[in-house]
Amino acid sequence: MDFFREANEAFVDEKYEEALKLYSSAIDADPTVAEYHVKRAQTYTKLEKFGDAEADGQKACELDSTNHKAFLRKGIAQFHLKKYKEALETLKTGSSLNETDTAFKQWIDRCAEKVPPADPAPAQTAKQVATMSNQEPVKAVDPIPEPPKERQRFDWYQTETHVIITIMIKGCKKENVDIRYNQRTFSATIRLPSGSDYSLELDLSHPVVPTHCFTRILSTKVECKLKKEEAIRWNKLEGEDTFASAAPKGSVDAANKYPSSSHHTRNWDKIAKQIEEEDKEEDKGVNGLFQKLYGDGSDEVRKAMNKSFVESGGTVLSTNWEDIGKKKTEMKAPDGMEWKNYEI
Repeated sequence: MDFFREANEAFVDEKYEEALKLYSSAIDADPTVAEYHVKRAQTYTKLEKFGDAEADGQKACELDSTNHKAFLRKGIAQFHLKKYKEALETLKTGSSLNETDTAFKQWIDRCAEKVPPADPAPAQTAKQVATMSNQEPVKAVDPIPEPPKERQRFDWYQTETHVIITIMIKGCKKENVDIRYNQRTFSATIRLPSGSDYSLELDLSHPVVPTHCFTRILSTKVECKLKKEEAIRWNKLEGEDTFASAAPKGSVDAANKYPSSSHHTRNWDKIAKQIEEEDKEEDKGVNGLFQKLYGDGSDEVRKAMNKSFVESGGTVLSTNWEDIGKKKTEMKAPDGMEWKNYEI
């Protein structure tokens, strides 16, 4: 059984608990493969188990000190554990192994924002050193475990030119949302009302154009629109996608479909077109009825329809000339509304 391959498939399908079990089985079968620990560290990060992610990242670094992804996973975990100085050193080491991976610059910048400028330590006198040496060691206090964090759901779909990632978090404030786009990575950090942070880190299957990506913060969600570098259909959001195909120009079937990772497919362009056609048919039915009444009606019916429609501002349409011909047709507002004349 190929545990690693199946784990990768589960990870792409966002079945992180299942992926974690399969990566663990792969490690049990051969604990010397650094890549297994790298991928499990990424899975732990998805599940917000940052301590385990750091441990797996450290193990991967020990097994293969040239694997830049091992340092990236370890550094990201340390960042979420608020070990900003350690994370900064880890990420700088990883960046020196692969200077083309833009994810390192992104995370190094984040760490630099968190690490305060170093102040020179004041020189200690001999008396202070002697006093400190005679003090009893302070006993370590076990940290209070944090309560489990609620996982927030995200979804994605694509058009011919864009990939849209939707994070289902309500009531986000602009100052609490940090979205960063890179050519092959996507990162989102959102401060929740509880005070904790929601984090989403993605290694994209295909490159995007960061300068043409943008974020919309709505009342019910955060929508991130990524511009594709190539007009191809993505079969996966993350990981290797060797079966990507070119999207036919102007093809409705190739655009606006949910990918296989969402476990269902909907052609939103087709649905929108159907709704539009239904609306047109409905309008056509109503207008057709009025046209028939006008066309088949007598001169009095036509006069009644014209007079009532014009005098009422389009709010009344009558065929009874005997009633309409006697007086001016008053404007009749829809139920629950009041008609008012516009004054300049």
